[in-house]
Amino acid sequence: PAIWSTLTLSLTTSTLITMTSNHWLLAWLGLELNTLSILPIIMKSHHPRATEATTKYFMVQATAATMILMASIMTAWQTGQWSIPHTTPTTTLLNTTAIMLKLGIAPLHLWYPQVLQGITMNTALVISTWQKIAPLTLLYMTHHNLNTQVLLLLGLASALIGGWAGLNQTQTRTIMAFSSIAHMGWLITAMTMNPGLTTLTMLTYLITTIATFKPLAMSKTMLDVGTSWPLSPTTLTTTMMTLMSLGGLPPLTGFMPKWLILKELTSAGLTLIATLILMASLPSLFFYVRLAYLTTLTTPPSTTNTTHKWR
Repeated sequence: PAIWSTLTLSLTTSTLITMTSNHWLLAWLGLELNTLSILPIIMKSHHPRATEATTKYFMVQATAATMILMASIMTAWQTGQWSIPHTTPTTTLLNTTAIMLKLGIAPLHLWYPQVLQGITMNTALVISTWQKIAPLTLLYMTHHNLNTQVLLLLGLASALIGGWAGLNQTQTRTIMAFSSIAHMGWLITAMTMNPGLTTLTMLTYLITTIATFKPLAMSKTMLDVGTSWPLSPTTLTTTMMTLMSLGGLPPLTGFMPKWLILKELTSAGLTLIATLILMASLPSLFFYVRLAYLTTLTTPPSTTNTTHKWR
């Protein structure tokens, strides 16, 4: 318990260090601490898949952190400044690439489903939510220098890949990984337009993702989800609602950020990108509907002998 609480504290503190820093080295230190403190947490189950996931996660995050360090040294060399808002176009591009690798945004996303598949659902939740905050903060801080075209392209690519690749999956964690990639795509698109809107998108994403991951923690594959009806119909119904919300169906919360992002895009005259990103969210909505369908409307393949726990 002592080691566990130390790791959790370190994980929390490292994100806060990055968020509050104004110096590139301090931000980099925060990111490094963040990676190092989550590695034992991923490893905890001692399963070969967990070991593999930890190695992959470490390699990716270390590469990204090194790129950030390199970019910050180049910035200091060219401008004589270590403060985060001072960046040159070249270093901004290098930084953006590193942050995209950290966030698992397409086309640098291939590690993400692999890592999530090898770990427990709760650790996957931490990687999908808390671990996104620090890199996004760096994007916020360098917001005025970011290359809009590159970000829009990356956002669109993420939304498309997150939707398409998720269709082929049967494991709930992999599905959630691709869903996360698609949401990050929307988030990056919002970042080009309006940082305030990005905050709203991020908060909505955090809340709905936590609400989806927690009930799914018991189920490994999509068929397992169907067996959870005898345990608690209430949980199942709310899970279905959160899944629909993640997909962005109109009366639910998840629709709000998407609607606002589309409004911003169309008012900026980017109708083509708005249409494409909207079409890209349809495949992901399809696999949410499929999950909800398996959850509520079908019984497991055999007749269950389980007593209804909730009676």
